[in-house]
Amino acid sequence: MAVTDNIPEHCPGPTTEQAGKASACQGCPNQNVCATAPKGPDPDLLLIKERMSSVKHKILILSGKGGVGKSTFTSQLGFAFSSDENIQVGVMDIDVCGPSIPKIMGLEGEQIHQSLSGWSPVYVQENLGVMSIGFMLSNPDDAVIWRGPKKNGIIKQFLKDVDWGDIDYMLVDTPPGTSDEHLSITQYLKESVIDGAIIITTPQEVALQDVRKEIDFCRKVKIPIIGVVENMSGFICPNCKGESVIFAPTTGGGKKMAEDEKVPFLGSIPLDPRIGKACDTGVSFLDEYSDSPACKAFQDIIAKIKTQIN
Repeated sequence: MAVTDNIPEHCPGPTTEQAGKASACQGCPNQNVCATAPKGPDPDLLLIKERMSSVKHKILILSGKGGVGKSTFTSQLGFAFSSDENIQVGVMDIDVCGPSIPKIMGLEGEQIHQSLSGWSPVYVQENLGVMSIGFMLSNPDDAVIWRGPKKNGIIKQFLKDVDWGDIDYMLVDTPPGTSDEHLSITQYLKESVIDGAIIITTPQEVALQDVRKEIDFCRKVKIPIIGVVENMSGFICPNCKGESVIFAPTTGGGKKMAEDEKVPFLGSIPLDPRIGKACDTGVSFLDEYSDSPACKAFQDIIAKIKTQIN
């Protein structure tokens, strides 16, 4: 159920019969959602809990700002975890309107298949499965023009109808903001326990101000924050190894923000043009360009993440 900072003082509660209909509901942004939503406990939550019982760790990748590299980071984290053949990894792309994970992970053009046990993830390799609405589009350029309830429905299907199997790490790639998709995933996984969120930012203040809202969102819905990653923290020339600042950290960047917000800072990842190339061709940047300083930064951050959640 959607929530907002502007909840009326005498809100009857989103699951009551008066939800969206009481006089206190007038003017609330969630009035229509509360009035039309089914009342009482959602029976699908038990099905989701049962399906998710085979998933050991669930990690959300968040950022209030678009274009900071959430999907890139999610894909590389998935590739890194699955480099150990004994670790099973699932990547769930809930960016319904901008599903980029299939392209980034080399799965463009693939389709979902159904078995007796449910939908099957699309596999990059034997121990790395992916689910995205991108697999359902007849044309990758098709726009997904959906309102909240339909978005929520597909996210619920990804959780309860996909046969993920035994998974060590499930990585959930989210869209920008703190809206329908974020509220849905936190509500649906409430009984299954989310290990935490990794929050991605870039150094400039225009990104940090949105990321602060994401940190506030995590606190309000009680999602632990694994840490903040500063992406695109500087450009390191692949030839001369000189570093140039592209996005100036006018207010101190991601590290200063993490200190101010009292959340862990996992590290900074410099720009490397080959990251974009790896994403466009759907390969692991960490495998293809292990000589890059960005690769070393990724590996240090991934080691910290494993330490925190294991």
